[in-house]
Amino acid sequence: MYKNKWAYTYVIVCLLGFLFPIFWVIFTSIKTTTQAFQIPPVWFFKPSVENYVQVFETQPFIYYFLNSLIVTVLSTVLSLIIGTLAGYSLARMKMKGQKFVSFTVFFTKMFPPIVLVVPFFALFRQFGGTDTLFALTLSYVAFNLPFVTWLMWGFLKELPESLEEAALIDGTSRFGAMWRIMLPLAKPGLAVSAIFAAMNSWNEFLFALSLTGQHAKTLPVMAANFVTQDAILWGPVTATGTMLMIPMFVFTLLVQKHLVKGLAMGAVK
Repeated sequence: MYKNKWAYTYVIVCLLGFLFPIFWVIFTSIKTTTQAFQIPPVWFFKPSVENYVQVFETQPFIYYFLNSLIVTVLSTVLSLIIGTLAGYSLARMKMKGQKFVSFTVFFTKMFPPIVLVVPFFALFRQFGGTDTLFALTLSYVAFNLPFVTWLMWGFLKELPESLEEAALIDGTSRFGAMWRIMLPLAKPGLAVSAIFAAMNSWNEFLFALSLTGQHAKTLPVMAANFVTQDAILWGPVTATGTMLMIPMFVFTLLVQKHLVKGLAMGAVK
């Protein structure tokens, strides 16, 4: 009982530390400009939507929202398809240099994003692909692929091969065994991979800032428009940040069941 009390206290303190910045962003977004800068902070006030109105009046929010949504959905789906096939190959196929390939996949994830931005920018500029959703989607797929491959490899190799071998003996092809037997069992791993890939793409800023202009700009870059030379407009910035959080929050709730199961089964190592 005494140990449980300390455990609950520790969990509550950690949750407060994690959730306070999010609470503060939402809290600031419904304050007026005067209230946002007031010291000591105002805790009781009449909520205002003026910051949200300013965002919609000064920026094409819906257009940039659709850009973010399209790029996130496409890059997540492509990363899952390619990463799952690559992870399955590493988990099931015996090949020469398999350990080296596995390490190389993981090693590429260690590069900071800024190292990859320059070659991507030069490549797309050479072929005229900058400021397009296509270029941004390919960049995010390349960015997410090592993580998804590594994650799915770790998850698929834990699944029993005997089920797949039974399906092969019954006459099913290798692809059919993977599609009908392994992927349904790998749903938790797919859910974890999808959430991390979607979050990486939805919140990504550096690639979007470097590879886009006015046409393919996404919401995180739009939020940066409120950081001017004269001042940081905290009201619109926090309002945009609040609206940015909502889609990922809803998506996480939808796949929560598979996410918890995937984490419990050791998909994230």
